[in-house]
Amino acid sequence: MTRHQEQERERWTAERIADQSERTFVVTGANSGLGLATARALARAGGHVVLGVRDEEKGRRAAARISAERPGARLEVRPLDLADLDSVRAFADRLRSDHPRLDVLVNNAGVMAPPRSLSAQGHELQFACNHLGHFALTGLLLDRLALGRDPRVVTVSSTNHRQGRLFFEDLAGERSYAPMKFYNQSKFANAVFGRELHRRLTAAGSPVRSLLAHPGYTATNLQTSAPTGMVKLLFGRVLAPLAQSAERGALPQLYAATAPGVVSGEFIGPGGLGELRGFPTRVELSPAAADAGTGDRLWEISERLTDVRFPFADAA
Repeated sequence: MTRHQEQERERWTAERIADQSERTFVVTGANSGLGLATARALARAGGHVVLGVRDEEKGRRAAARISAERPGARLEVRPLDLADLDSVRAFADRLRSDHPRLDVLVNNAGVMAPPRSLSAQGHELQFACNHLGHFALTGLLLDRLALGRDPRVVTVSSTNHRQGRLFFEDLAGERSYAPMKFYNQSKFANAVFGRELHRRLTAAGSPVRSLLAHPGYTATNLQTSAPTGMVKLLFGRVLAPLAQSAERGALPQLYAATAPGVVSGEFIGPGGLGELRGFPTRVELSPAAADAGTGDRLWEISERLTDVRFPFADAA
């Protein structure tokens, strides 16, 4: 990438999103925070946006806010609990029946640092919601994405992926659990998945691009809705004045979803000091997250835990 192109990225905002009226987007966790900011910006650009939300009433209120700002916005609110694989399958089945093609999937939803709890299928909640649900959803929608216009999967990770690793012998935290340690594991899993998906799509000759994004340090209810104790105090109060808005934090994933020059496998994050804030730019994945052996192992485990196999032959 030339210096001029890098400078263009440094100045990129949502106002520069081109017309998206011919594209359909699926955004998970779209009723608040980064998901709502992403859905709002895509709707402003004319995109047809499917809001995947755990709470339908909150989703309808979010859609009403977007419609009030942009009358005529094309929005759908659909129930989706990413921590429940049955809900993921039901969401995907209904979406597939109503949409012969999709253009972009933004794997945005997440939960951060709750006390240890298990998903409906018995998996640690953060690993289930942040990784397994998105892995399954991507696989169930991949053939529809392969038919899309400039199709992409954008998976939202975090700078915390650099402190994470996969506890393959204790993914559910039965032996030892710490809220932030397992949050970091889930964000590391997001990063590994996004890169491994890129490898497999490229090998299959698929038109779908896999991109990663992270929001830097952004003020959302992620830091306050699930954490307790010192984690909630630190992120919800002490560090809150340093955080950027959800609208600014959503720029990397919006860039990954819409900018014409992105390359499959890229990781987009804020370009400021420490990647905490700033305009979108290409950032580096940790070497551990880019390791092909780790990607293979996570993929095999994810297939087994979700019972989802990716139709790469159909996506080529």
